[in-house]
Amino acid sequence: MQYNSSGFYSYAQGKKPFDWQKIKKWVIFGAIALVVLIGILTCFYTVDDKQQAVVTTFGKVTDVTDAGLHFKWPFGIQQAHKVDVNVYQKIELGYTTDSKGNAVTNTSESTMITGDYNIVNVDFYVEYKISDPVQYLYSSTDPETILRNLIQSQVRNVVGSSTVDSVLTDGKENIQMQVKELVTQILEEYDIGLTLVDVRIQDAEPPTSEVIEAFKAVETAKQTAEAVVNEAKAYENAQVPAAEAQADKLRQNAEYLKQKRINEALEAVAMFEAMYEEYANDPDITRARMYYEAIAEILPGVTIYINTGDGQAVDMLLPLESLVGGN
Repeated sequence: MQYNSSGFYSYAQGKKPFDWQKIKKWVIFGAIALVVLIGILTCFYTVDDKQQAVVTTFGKVTDVTDAGLHFKWPFGIQQAHKVDVNVYQKIELGYTTDSKGNAVTNTSESTMITGDYNIVNVDFYVEYKISDPVQYLYSSTDPETILRNLIQSQVRNVVGSSTVDSVLTDGKENIQMQVKELVTQILEEYDIGLTLVDVRIQDAEPPTSEVIEAFKAVETAKQTAEAVVNEAKAYENAQVPAAEAQADKLRQNAEYLKQKRINEALEAVAMFEAMYEEYANDPDITRARMYYEAIAEILPGVTIYINTGDGQAVDMLLPLESLVGGN
């Protein structure tokens, strides 16, 4: 065995000693290459169509990017925080849904007192989404908890000013609308990057079985009343057209009779005026003719003879039968 000038062992059979300088260079080169590779791999990030990314440079927000492939500086100089902005998220108040899809009641959240001092259990289902990713990430530490507490507060406020009847029966829609309006106004003031999409009463019921049955009976009675009203409206819709048609027929008949009476009156007036004109021209003859016509009308079928005063009976001086409509 022999030792070289560097003090390292080498074989005497002519093998070359290790070149540690060269190995050191390769190690350094490999480390640099690894750093460069890591830098290249971390320079790009992808945002899908349901997200936006908030880019920070040395911890300060510098950009907000939409869906697509984007570049950022590596090694922590820039960071991209992805936020689901186009996804509806939910909050369950008064209950929770387990892994099997069953609703588990949370009485500490669902039990409330109405404005007329009755106790009810009300479950709410709330949908919201992130409207401002920057405010969502940096304006508060837990915006979902803030929203949950805010909704629960306003729900109790609205239910506490409503009657038990409205909460359990026909006032649910109005309660939902009031809660949504109040929460939306406060969210605009807080500006935590969240927007309320929908508020729905999932279930509402009184706490005891006796009261539940009573309200079910009330609801059944209301449904029965609505059914009766609908039947009455259906009967009305069926009868009104027939009545209108009958009324129209009566109006047309009355109009016809009116017009007929008017025409008869006009005809009578015309006959009277014609007769008066004849009477004015020759009163004696017209008076005699009217007399004979009246006799012929009173005694139909009787032949009228006029005595001219010369002792001879002759037929009618005037064609009275034709004047009174005879044949």
